[in-house]
Amino acid sequence: MSKPNLEIALIQTTLAWHDAEANREHFAGLLDQATGADLIVLPEMFSTGFSMESNELAEDAGGPTTGWLLKQAARLEAVVTGSIIVRAADGRCFNRLLWARPDGSLAHYDKRHLFRMAGEHKHFSAGDRQALFEVKGWRVRPLVCYDLRFPVWSRDPHNTDLLLYTANWPAARRQHWNRLLPARAIENLCYVAAVNRVGTDGNGHAYAGDSQVLDAEGECLLQAGAGDGVYRATLSAQALADYRERFPAYRDADAFNLL
Repeated sequence: MSKPNLEIALIQTTLAWHDAEANREHFAGLLDQATGADLIVLPEMFSTGFSMESNELAEDAGGPTTGWLLKQAARLEAVVTGSIIVRAADGRCFNRLLWARPDGSLAHYDKRHLFRMAGEHKHFSAGDRQALFEVKGWRVRPLVCYDLRFPVWSRDPHNTDLLLYTANWPAARRQHWNRLLPARAIENLCYVAAVNRVGTDGNGHAYAGDSQVLDAEGECLLQAGAGDGVYRATLSAQALADYRERFPAYRDADAFNLL
C-alpha cells in the first residue's frame, strides 16, 4: 500500500540579525499559516541569520530555540525543522538542523560542508554523518545550504523520498541554486524541497529567496520567487513510485561507501 501524500510548508522570510527572540516571535506568527502541513521548514540559522559569531550566539543543546521548536511542533501537530547555532557539550559549535516532532522527540543533522568563503570552517565544526528522518512513512534526508554543491554527499543510498535543503543562499549566486536543485532531484529520483531567506543580512548580503519544491524529474511544483510568506505543496507518493517504476535509473547506480 502506498504511503499517504505529504503536505509540506516552506517559510521564506527576512531574518532579524542576531536577535533570536525577535525571530522566534516573527516565525510564530507565520507558523499559524502553516496549519495542516505535515512538515514545516524554516531557513538556515533562522534564529540569528548566517553569522560567524558562533561563540556569542550559540545556544546549548536543549536551549530556548530548541524548546520553542518543540512547542510549535506540538501545537501544529507537525514536524518543524530548520537550523540554528548550537554549542555541544564538548564546547564545539555546530550549524545544526533540528527536527522537532509533535510527540516531543528531537533529532538533528549537523551541516557537513562549511562555507569556507565566509570562514564558516573557522567558527563551526563539521558534521560527520548523513541523517535520515521519517514523517508519515516518507524517508526525508536533510541537508544545509553549501551541502547542495556536493553531489556525493547528496547522493541517495537510502531510497530517500525527499531531499530537504535549508539555506541562506546569497542572491549573487542564485543561478547556482536554481540549477543545482533540479540536478539533485533528477540524479536521485526523488522530490527536492529547498528553503531560502529573503532580505539583507547584517553583513550587507542580499538574498533572493527562490524557495522551491521539485519532483523527481526536476520539474518545479512550487517556486516562491522573492516573496515573503508561507508556501505550500502536496507531494504525491504514488506519482513518485510510478516514475521510479517507469524510469528505474537507480538500478544502474554505482555502489559506494562514505568514509
